[in-house]
Amino acid sequence: MKPILLTHARVVLASEVRDDVAVLIEGGIITALDPVSSAGATELNLAGRVLMPGIVDLHCDALEKEVEPRPGVHFPLDFACAQADKRNATAGITTVYHALSFANHELGVRNNAFAAEIARAVHDWQPHALVDNRVHARYEVTDETAPPVLHALLAAGHAHMLSFMDHSPGQGQFRDVEAYRAFLSKTYKTDDAAFDEILARKAEAAQGAMSRIEALATQARARGVAIASHDDDSAAKVTTVQALGAVISEFPINLETAQAARQHGLATLFGAPNILRGKSQSGNMRALDAVLAGVADCLCGDYSPAALLPSVMRLPDLAGIALHEAIALVTRNPARAAGLHDRGEIAAGQRADLVAVKFLGGLPQAERVWSAGKPALSAHFDHA
Repeated sequence: MKPILLTHARVVLASEVRDDVAVLIEGGIITALDPVSSAGATELNLAGRVLMPGIVDLHCDALEKEVEPRPGVHFPLDFACAQADKRNATAGITTVYHALSFANHELGVRNNAFAAEIARAVHDWQPHALVDNRVHARYEVTDETAPPVLHALLAAGHAHMLSFMDHSPGQGQFRDVEAYRAFLSKTYKTDDAAFDEILARKAEAAQGAMSRIEALATQARARGVAIASHDDDSAAKVTTVQALGAVISEFPINLETAQAARQHGLATLFGAPNILRGKSQSGNMRALDAVLAGVADCLCGDYSPAALLPSVMRLPDLAGIALHEAIALVTRNPARAAGLHDRGEIAAGQRADLVAVKFLGGLPQAERVWSAGKPALSAHFDHA
């Protein structure tokens, strides 16, 4: 690739925002800021656009919807991967962990065999992709049939993050049986008889859950795959998952648990969509409240990756934090939490994952995106 010099940008650095900075990209890497020499580089004047690192989304469920936009309606997997890839590029996301649930008790794409097919499809599409697509394998711990499938994906290098979740009612996301019944009824049209069968299977499979979790965690650690825990609801739960090697606490449901996670060295992750909406869809702790309390390390796209960019751009006003601190929640912090040290900030030696942001009225939009120095989006909002 020919060197590129991005000039006259308002650059979001790790510790500050600097105006009128030039960024030199060579061989997919940021090689200098305000370089002494840029001979041979193609210059692109960003005319004061905000230039930030590419967004790193550790938990995005959107691919499941690309595959199955309606219950029982499935698109070809290469088509779905291509659409998700383009949507992420337009959202300014340059590294995405597609969250795929392995929960055979649920239906559709959360069937283990189907979820594994999608994971392999992500791997197969990556040579054609605009951005870096990875797989976040979510294991429902009361499913005794998923571990062989997950062990195979980990061994093949087709799973890049592993999280443990337990949707049994009475803890975590679902406070009681009726909350879980309402979720399955709304999402999968599960009737009472089927629901009772699911509960019985969960109770039976829970008996051997810890041994299955430990075996998967051991393999993940050996392969350098980051481990996360989902919907933590107590300090005791945090202690348990830390012992397994977890480094991320996803969606801790209350302040006390989020504080415990950070005290134990786990990065906390919350959903950006509820910053844009102003509330949590599940009624648990709001992401904005976590930011205000100083217990949020990372934000993710969850079910709406496009919400990430406008959410963080609102945080300086909503939470009284600096722009570079807000941007870190979706760039440097999640990259480091996942063990990625080659991206997430604009600095010499870092991968050239970059987003030039244009404000259309008050709405921030990704106008240009580079992934490892290659153009992934050029929207040209010059008329706005």
